[in-house]
Amino acid sequence: MEYPFEEINSGDNVFIRTFNSSVNELELYWHKDKEDRIISPLIDTNWKLQMDNEIPKVIEGDMFIPKNTYHRVIKGDGDLKIKLIKK
Repeated sequence: MEYPFEEINSGDNVFIRTFNSSVNELELYWHKDKEDRIISPLIDTNWKLQMDNEIPKVIEGDMFIPKNTYHRVIKGDGDLKIKLIKK
């Protein structure tokens, strides 16, 4: 399966993901994951995270994504680079 990001495994369930500014917004679809996750931006960004039945929020600080909860990333300006921890 092809993903709309590049990913580097840093070990201990920590991943660095980069979403390129040229990603097609249609590739950033609603989905859910099998484990809890914490994401945090590695660079300032105006990209957003939208959880099911919530308004989109700019990705900043540590953001918790509960397992089996629909969510999506909304494209902003430039690249998005995040640290993702799978629990």
